[in-house]
Amino acid sequence: MFDKLEKLITRYEEITNLLADPMIISNQGKYRELSKEHSDKNEVVRKYQEYKKVKTDSENLKHLVDTELDAEMRELASVELTETITKLTRLEEELKLLLILKDPNDDKDCIVEVRAGTGGDEAALFAADLYRMYTRYAECAGWKTELIDWNDTGLGGFKEVIFSLKGVGAYGALKYESGVHRVQRVPETEAQGRVHTSAATVAVLPEVEDVEVEINPADLQFDTYRAGGKGGQNVNKVETAVRITHKPSGIVVACQQERSQFQNRERAMKMLRAKLYEIRIQEQTADITAQRRSMVKSGDRSDKIRTYNFPQNRMTDHRIGLTLYNLNEIIDGKLDDVIEQLRIADRAEKLQESSE
Repeated sequence: MFDKLEKLITRYEEITNLLADPMIISNQGKYRELSKEHSDKNEVVRKYQEYKKVKTDSENLKHLVDTELDAEMRELASVELTETITKLTRLEEELKLLLILKDPNDDKDCIVEVRAGTGGDEAALFAADLYRMYTRYAECAGWKTELIDWNDTGLGGFKEVIFSLKGVGAYGALKYESGVHRVQRVPETEAQGRVHTSAATVAVLPEVEDVEVEINPADLQFDTYRAGGKGGQNVNKVETAVRITHKPSGIVVACQQERSQFQNRERAMKMLRAKLYEIRIQEQTADITAQRRSMVKSGDRSDKIRTYNFPQNRMTDHRIGLTLYNLNEIIDGKLDDVIEQLRIADRAEKLQESSE
C-alpha cells in the first residue's frame, strides 16, 4: 500500500509542476484533464501527509519511552504513544479506502433510460413510476432534469423515456440503478385483485465531453421527423425531432424535446457519445469482469437487481440482500438510504478485492 502511496505522491508533484507549464495552460483540454486528476488525488495526498507526520511523532514518542530516565515523563510519553498508535491505525484504514480507485465518472451528469419490459400496460405504468422516482430524487438533490426522448402509451405510462440529470455527483449516485427492476402489485385494471409481476429496465450512462469520445461524422446518419407531445407551436408541423444512427455500432439515438432541430441534434449527440463511451469502458474492463463480477454494479442490464412489492410495502435489492419496508417513500424519490447501502457494499467489495 505504501509503495502505491509513494508513487501517487510522485505523480501528484509531477502534475503540480505540469499545471504551471505555459504549454499545458495553453492546451485547455489537457489542462482540464490534469486539473481533474490533481483534484482527485488531493484528498489521499493530504491524508498520507498527515499519516507520515503522525508516524514520525509515534517513533519519537517510542524513543522517548525507551530512553527517558524520568518515570513521570516516561509515563506521559507512554499514554501519548498509545493515543498516537490508535490514530495511526485509523489513518491507515482511511488510506486504504481512499486508495480504492475512484470512478472518474462519479462527479459527472448522467443520462437515464427507462424502458418497459414484460407486463404490457402495467410495465409501462411502472416505467413511469421509476421516471417519477428518479426525477423526485433529483429534485431533492438540487439537480436539473431534462427530458430527451419518450414514447408514451396514452394511459399515463411510458414504453420508454430518456432524460438527463445535471448536477455534481449525479452519475456517482445513480450508477447502481442499471438493471432490471421488478414490480409486484395489483393493476388498476385487475378486477379480481390478483397480484401481477411486471418489469422495466434502467440504464444509467455518464455524460461525456467531446474530447473523451471521437466520432467520425462520416459514420453518422441523420434523420428528422415531426415531434409528438409537448413542444410548442411547431409540434406536428415542422420536422424538429432528430434521429442519429451510428453506422459502425448500429446504435440509434433520438431527441424530440426541444423546439429547434439544432438543439435536438446537440442532445442526441450527447446521448450517442455516452453510449459509445459506455461500450469503450466495458471493453476495457472485460478481462476484469470475466474474472470477478461486481456484486453491486456488474453493468449487465439483464440482471434483476430489485423488486418493489406494493402489497407488503417492501423493496428488496437482491444484490446486497437489502430489504426495506418503506416502499411508498422510496417510490416517491427517497432513495438516500438505498444508495448509501449500495455505496457501502461497493466500497467493502473493492476493499476486499484490493486486499486479495
